[in-house]
Amino acid sequence: MRQFSISGLMLMVAVGTALTGCAVTSNKEVVVTSAAPAALGPYSQAIKSGNTLYLSGQIPLDPTTNQINVGSIEDQTKQVMENLKAVLAANSMTMDDLVSTTVYLKDINDFPKMNAAYGSYFNQKAPARATIQAGRLPKDVGVEISAIATK
Repeated sequence: MRQFSISGLMLMVAVGTALTGCAVTSNKEVVVTSAAPAALGPYSQAIKSGNTLYLSGQIPLDPTTNQINVGSIEDQTKQVMENLKAVLAANSMTMDDLVSTTVYLKDINDFPKMNAAYGSYFNQKAPARATIQAGRLPKDVGVEISAIATK
């Protein structure tokens, strides 16, 4: 190891040694289902890497009609959760396998209503979650949710 000091910061650089404990693999698998809306751009509905499934953000788009659910925030949230369930099912997973979600709201004042609809999809072990108000969401919807699941 060599040490360098730059503007009061100490950097340690490994010289002539191999990195250990880091493995780069390309075991990335695309998960696709017609039971959830098709991707609206150059992205996948989900990516499986090892035992982890990374789910792209879902909006309240009905996969059977390809129409946006313009109902209440509760109705929109339920549609989003159903879309997430469909993508999970395509990978033999359930809502119980979710470990983290990120909720994007058009209006943070909708949080209590979204939260009630969202919470109805979990028994005891709800995933970790972050919720933010977004400046604007695709198709001007009220809610979008992305997730991470593991089995």
